[in-house]
Amino acid sequence: QVQLVESGGGLVQAGGSLRLSCVASGRTFSNNGMGWLRQAPGKEHEIVAAISRSGGTTYYTDSVKGRFTISRDNAKETVYLQMNSLKPEDTAVYYCAASKLSAATQLVKWYDVWGQGTQVTVSS
Repeated sequence: QVQLVESGGGLVQAGGSLRLSCVASGRTFSNNGMGWLRQAPGKEHEIVAAISRSGGTTYYTDSVKGRFTISRDNAKETVYLQMNSLKPEDTAVYYCAASKLSAATQLVKWYDVWGQGTQVTVSS
C-alpha cells in the first residue's frame, strides 16, 4: 500500500516562508510524477505545483509562480514545496499526491494517491 506523509505546515505571517515535505513509501517513487495540491474552504482542489518523475519538468499555477518551488529527491523518496512570500490567499490544506503518469501532471483526476494533508495558514 502506497503512503504519502506530509509535514511542514503551520501558521506564518504574510511575507514569510514555509517548506513542506512529503515522504513516500510502498511504491517505486521515481516512476511517478508528483504534485502539491491545495484546498481552501469552500473551494475545489487546485494543483499548486507538479514535477515529473526525473525532476526535469515542473509546473506552477499562475498565482504561485516566482514564489513557490517544487523539487524532489528520488533517493530519499521525498518531494518538497518551498513557499516564499506567502500571502493570506495561500491559506489552505496542502496535499502531496502521486500521479498515475510520469509527467508533471496538471489535471487533478490523474492523481491517485494522496497524503493526509497539512494546514497552511497565512495571517495578514
